[in-house]
Amino acid sequence: MSQKSQYLDDVSADESYDQLPDDETVEATVANLEDRGFDVVVVDDAAAALDAVTDRIPDGVSVMNGHSTTLEEIGFMDLLESGDHDWEDLHSQVWTIDDDEERQQFRREAQAADYFLGSVNAIAQTGELVAADASGSRIGAYPFAAGNLVLVSGVNKITEDLDAALDRLEQFAYKLEDARAQEAYGQGSVIAKQLIYRHETEEDRTTVVLVRENLGY
Repeated sequence: MSQKSQYLDDVSADESYDQLPDDETVEATVANLEDRGFDVVVVDDAAAALDAVTDRIPDGVSVMNGHSTTLEEIGFMDLLESGDHDWEDLHSQVWTIDDDEERQQFRREAQAADYFLGSVNAIAQTGELVAADASGSRIGAYPFAAGNLVLVSGVNKITEDLDAALDRLEQFAYKLEDARAQEAYGQGSVIAKQLIYRHETEEDRTTVVLVRENLGY
């Protein structure tokens, strides 16, 4: 049983927000994302998504990521932790710092990594991205801080419009993340910091890798 399936057994989440859309919907979403300044790559599966991500990160750059079940599912976290790459892994450096204040400061500085990896909670067919977390450490880099941003998402996160995307965050993604946080940290989560990413104004900065699979929350 997958991690998501286990959590769905324990929480009341609206699974209508977690379905695979038809090709026409995906194509319309891609077109609208591109119109809003996002670069978009569509791949068929998790293995292809990992290739698409790694192909976009040159050797020698600094790399940071926010927590993402999707990055775990495509194998990016395993690759990062294996050391089988030529990047400066800022994520691993965070947990070598014993002092709490120093660690927090380093996490803030790591938001400005050359490449920041993450995901979103919903993608409106109209082209907006919606993401949230409790501390802001996952989404703080998205609007500006990171030099380059790569967001990976299953097409199951596509919704009809922005209102539905916000509903997906509240009625589906948050409930699963709350269960995950309770299991991982011993306390639940909260939608404290929320981002509606409507446009990317910097050319070639932000890439959305859309995967034709049901991934993440």
